[in-house]
Amino acid sequence: MPTTLVTGAAGQIGTDLVHALRARDGADAVVATDLTPCPERWGDGPCDTLDVTDMGALERIVREHDVTTVYHLASLLSATGERKPELAWTVNVTGLRNVLASAKAHGLRVFWPSSIAVFGPTTPRTAAQQTVLEPTTMYGVTKVTGELLCQYAFEKDGVDVRSLRYPGLISYTAPPGGGTTDYAVAIFHAAVAGEPYTCFVRPDTKLPMMYMPDAIAATLALMDADPAGLKVRTSYNVGALSFTAKELAAAIEKRVPGFETTYAPDYRQDIADSWPAAVEDDAARRDWGWQPRYELDAMVDDMLRGLRS
Repeated sequence: MPTTLVTGAAGQIGTDLVHALRARDGADAVVATDLTPCPERWGDGPCDTLDVTDMGALERIVREHDVTTVYHLASLLSATGERKPELAWTVNVTGLRNVLASAKAHGLRVFWPSSIAVFGPTTPRTAAQQTVLEPTTMYGVTKVTGELLCQYAFEKDGVDVRSLRYPGLISYTAPPGGGTTDYAVAIFHAAVAGEPYTCFVRPDTKLPMMYMPDAIAATLALMDADPAGLKVRTSYNVGALSFTAKELAAAIEKRVPGFETTYAPDYRQDIADSWPAAVEDDAARRDWGWQPRYELDAMVDDMLRGLRS
């Protein structure tokens, strides 16, 4: 039976992706792994601990479970990567190199997430699919490196590796994971808890965002697409939402009477300022039919419902 391996499954994307894959393919067909022991939120199905920088451990799991597809999500995110740049390089780059080497050896299909962190202050405010990539964070540096490694693995080694440049992701199923856009998750937790929220970016900060159901749908759609139609083997831009921190706070305040947001920008503001306000995703729409579902109001309603339940 074909088996899917998810690395970094305890993270923000992994939690939702494991549930989606198991709902579609069956619990036993998806092996969830992370550095930590299996959390209850993964539900039923095989799981294991895995350090993706350990090639031997990765190879053991691939062989034991007859893995055919890898969703390689293990990564240190932007804010955490700035505090621990050497560790970010090791986890993000060495981990990907190991997965691509295993994919070459065993004929595996691979999904790897890139990010809007590949962009920098020289990128236009609306980032095209092909544009300047001059990031100012170690996280961004590792993502640009990863995109080139993926393209190299496809062109030189024939590895079917596919990637998305995720915007900031918003979800209620996992806590914030150390990213610059995590204010857009933490603000909901404060509102539902009946607490005020101090936002670490300015109220006028505008960034590309995406609700997690759209992110999961985009991921699965890309992996299901006919490889003959895929023209981008670095990473596809995908867009959905772009809003300011103040616009998000106002949408929540309409639904949570008495909720208040104040602003105290910190070092993450500089990271946010280096990123574009929106992305162009014409290539994704053309090549594999990408179309987001959630607008701001629908996302806010569903986030509040999910956290309250």
